[in-house]
Amino acid sequence: MHAEPDALESDHRTVETMGRTIMARLARYADDLPSAPAGRFGEADAAVRRMRRPPAEDGAELEALLDAFEDAAAHGANPASPGYYAYFPSGGLVSSALADAFAQVYNRFTAVADLAPALVAMEHGVLRWLAARFGLPEEAGGLVTTGASLATLTALVAARHDRLGEDFARGTLYVTEHTHYCIAKAARIAGLPPSAVRVVPTRRLRMDAAAAARMIEDDRAAGLRPFLLVGTAGTTSTGTVDPLDDLAGLAARERLWFHVDAAYGGGLQLTARGRARLAGIDRADSIVVDPHKSLFLQYGTGVLLVRDAAVLPAAHADGGDYLQDLETVEQLPDYGNLGPELTREFRGLRLWLPLHLHGVAAFRRALDEKLDLAELVHRRLANDPLFELPWKPDLSVVVFRLHGTDELNRRLLERINATRRVFLSSTKVEGRFFLRINPMSHRTHLSDVQKALATIKECAQQALDSQYAAPG
Repeated sequence: MHAEPDALESDHRTVETMGRTIMARLARYADDLPSAPAGRFGEADAAVRRMRRPPAEDGAELEALLDAFEDAAAHGANPASPGYYAYFPSGGLVSSALADAFAQVYNRFTAVADLAPALVAMEHGVLRWLAARFGLPEEAGGLVTTGASLATLTALVAARHDRLGEDFARGTLYVTEHTHYCIAKAARIAGLPPSAVRVVPTRRLRMDAAAAARMIEDDRAAGLRPFLLVGTAGTTSTGTVDPLDDLAGLAARERLWFHVDAAYGGGLQLTARGRARLAGIDRADSIVVDPHKSLFLQYGTGVLLVRDAAVLPAAHADGGDYLQDLETVEQLPDYGNLGPELTREFRGLRLWLPLHLHGVAAFRRALDEKLDLAELVHRRLANDPLFELPWKPDLSVVVFRLHGTDELNRRLLERINATRRVFLSSTKVEGRFFLRINPMSHRTHLSDVQKALATIKECAQQALDSQYAAPG
């Protein structure tokens, strides 16, 4: 019997050829980003049909497959474009993405420290550094997740276990209407009913700490068990920061777990302005940060930090007889015991390499630039009599609207995004339609923002002219 050559194994020459082919395309893509469309919609039907085809029995050429990918990626939003201001731009820092490719080929198992101790130490070192940036104590710890949703679920389960034990049927947690819905989703997955999520009134978009205190008191009197208070360091709609220090004090007095959703705003802790605006976050029991939002990394990168590292394995650790050969590595965590994931990819290099390669100061300068750009956007739009801006930005998100109806502002958004030069998103605040602009991409600079402002002004004038034009 003759052995067939292994088509799945690549020799040295094949690896180099594939690498050069892919890297040349990546370099060209990065070069073209400054002029790339921020969005392309309404033309994807043919590409969707092509991408739904099954794979061929005998394979295909790499160049043709990469062509197909590039065509597919050309449709929809382009978060890597400097003209993308919607939601939270995720530019996909090239150094981090290449680090991830390196890590994926090595494919080490890091859920158990004994199987890759130095790589677990690499990831643990970044987490300890981040914890120190937030003022958390030496006993703090955490893990790198796929994003804020999984990190939030992990934190909520830890809080539930720590404060309620096995009897959590009457547990309650406290949010506002502006808290990200991943909190309510995590509560539901963790076995709590929708009625357990208590919505606290706000003042100027921020949680009213006094109102929260009254609700907690009333719930205790009704036989419920308050256990978790959630503050937000940068809401999704407006980027507003809750009064974290006041909420931390309330949580301490009421013996509640204090969780801070800093998925968006957490990276800005590296800057002096960010630290000032996030004052009180150092008192949190858990913090969620998405480096794909405010540290410019690729999607699928989230971080959970906890004040006391021991609470995570207490809530999540388990075991099996087939793990009996493994040894505990002193001072290193077994990440499989800290959250829901047992099999997990090695995510440490995508954080470690860019931080060490570029240096922390490079990230700090870029983040300060984003805060400057947001202040510029707010100042320019607020000084234009066409626009209404009820709130000054806490961080980098600026919400605005034309004076007029919601329908007029919907048409404005459509006109702006139809240019493909700029892509914005919208939200509803206090029942009214607002446009959002968030200059948070590491590729977005002053010249890009100036072009975006000119596009907004041009489209606003067109929308108003169209509204007042005589029929027929």
